[in-house]
Amino acid sequence: MRNLYFSLLLVVGVVLLAGCGSREPTPYVRLQVEAPAEVAGEELAPGKLPLRVAVAAVLSPEATFEVYGPLLEALSQALDRPVELLQRSTYAEINELIRTGAADIAFICGGAFVEGEHGNYMELLVAPKVEGEVTYRSLVLVPADSPAQSLEDLRGKRFAFTDPLSNSGRLYITYWLRQRGESPDTFFKETIFTYSHDNSVRAVADGIVDGAAVDSLVYSYLSKEEPELARRTRVLHSSPDFGIPPVVVHPDLDPVLKAQLRQALVNMNRTSQGRAALRALHVDGFTVVSPTLYDDIRTMAAALRGWTVSQGN
Repeated sequence: MRNLYFSLLLVVGVVLLAGCGSREPTPYVRLQVEAPAEVAGEELAPGKLPLRVAVAAVLSPEATFEVYGPLLEALSQALDRPVELLQRSTYAEINELIRTGAADIAFICGGAFVEGEHGNYMELLVAPKVEGEVTYRSLVLVPADSPAQSLEDLRGKRFAFTDPLSNSGRLYITYWLRQRGESPDTFFKETIFTYSHDNSVRAVADGIVDGAAVDSLVYSYLSKEEPELARRTRVLHSSPDFGIPPVVVHPDLDPVLKAQLRQALVNMNRTSQGRAALRALHVDGFTVVSPTLYDDIRTMAAALRGWTVSQGN
């Protein structure tokens, strides 16, 4: 009965922290409200098919559109065609959009990228640069007043992952446990998925979980936008550097469009509209990077999923 009571409280707590919109009433928090298709710049190119841009809810849906809206407008202007946002709750859904050709381009995480690459339906296009770097980290957060001093102190505690395919939100910590002969099921008392990094931060800050794995870039963004939220948490553990979440396309995407997209993103900082979009995203710009940047993520994914290790070219 006590466990049932805690589970019910957990469900209610996570649903409340997740913000507006309907959610499934289970500990696996899925953001069920799909953002309506938002088309930018239709007046620029009447009759042209929209560019379909897929974005997973790394932030909640409302926050994601606020952050990516200026980028959609800048891409619409640069390509002289309307741009449609396809927002989904999970990385698996974004991968499926690219795999089936239902999206032209996607902003994805490293874990989801190597999954799609392994399936031969995803190709690296460009990567964002943040504060001069093309790397980021997985952070394990705990409440600010937590007595935990190391990851070992979270044994037997409640823990939040973001997404099954997320590198920073799940893959890294699962690999870290695997190296020590453990798994999330054996190490933690209970785990949940929040399906967005800001939800994970809030789950820690509100004491719903004892710890969570989050994207360092998102945590940095939230620390600037919601400093009070960040003050209620602290970083317990930081991973090594990994390749930053990339921008991807299907390998069979029209080569002309692929080149246009790469050029539009790399040259984004050359116009005032583009620079405004980059500021909204909190990135310096986009750059072409070597696929080898993601070799460490490939190695972890291969170890956990039984793949043959395939390094970038």
